[in-house]
Amino acid sequence: MAALHFPYTIFKTQKWMDDYTARDMRCGDLTEAQLKSQYRLDYISDRVDPWTLTRRSSMDRPQSMFCCNLRGQGEKITRQQCAAMLFDEFRSLSRKFSLYGPYSHLIEKMITHLQNGNGTPFSDISLDRALKEHILDDKTKDSTYLLLKEALSINIDWENKYYPREESGKLRDAVFSGRLPKFNRFQDNYNGMGITVHDAWATHITIKSLQIDNDRYRAVVHYKVQDHFGLDSDDILKIKFSQFHFFRIWFVLQRYNQFGFKPFITNIEAFIDISGSQREI
Repeated sequence: MAALHFPYTIFKTQKWMDDYTARDMRCGDLTEAQLKSQYRLDYISDRVDPWTLTRRSSMDRPQSMFCCNLRGQGEKITRQQCAAMLFDEFRSLSRKFSLYGPYSHLIEKMITHLQNGNGTPFSDISLDRALKEHILDDKTKDSTYLLLKEALSINIDWENKYYPREESGKLRDAVFSGRLPKFNRFQDNYNGMGITVHDAWATHITIKSLQIDNDRYRAVVHYKVQDHFGLDSDDILKIKFSQFHFFRIWFVLQRYNQFGFKPFITNIEAFIDISGSQREI
């Protein structure tokens, strides 16, 4: 048998990395008429009316009896002022999705990147740390970390001190039989990770190195995850999204042809040490 050489990529999702053609990466492609008729986005913000470019007063809101009479009669503002005010409201509304924890600051940082980043990719050491913690904290039977640990222990050729190339499929099978790390746990609704990442668009898992000494081994496994900070049409048509001004503002800032702020790719990575021994078989 021949030895498997490292680094070796054992898993790739079907969706591509760096996919700028995805539906949630579109921007500036919808008119006012389309946003109102197809997506029911007449009322967007409590602070400004993006259709008439006017500030709102407290009486020009749906809960006010004067709302319909005052519509469009507020102070006129420029399109740039309107966008800036929408982004400020966007950041303010994000706080209900990121109430506590070391990652609660990320959503405001990513909203600001949407505002100023012009579509450039985004990364942050806090996101990397969150991914690493998620992988290591998963003690369930679906943990890819634990499944890879078991596959390595069982399939290493302990006599010759290498991993057989013919058994590489067992590593791939271990990942396929598990659950990829996603930030869709209950706590992610409030700790800031559900709103910043939630599901992942693409994931690659690579064993960077494998050292075998006597009856022990140490592997370094690289998880590379990409997500898109953008909304597609299906997102905003769901009641669970459209009921919140947060998502209505986001969709208009991204997709309205008078704004067209570019969504971006979020890059997250973690290096995981996996160690074990022949005795664990």
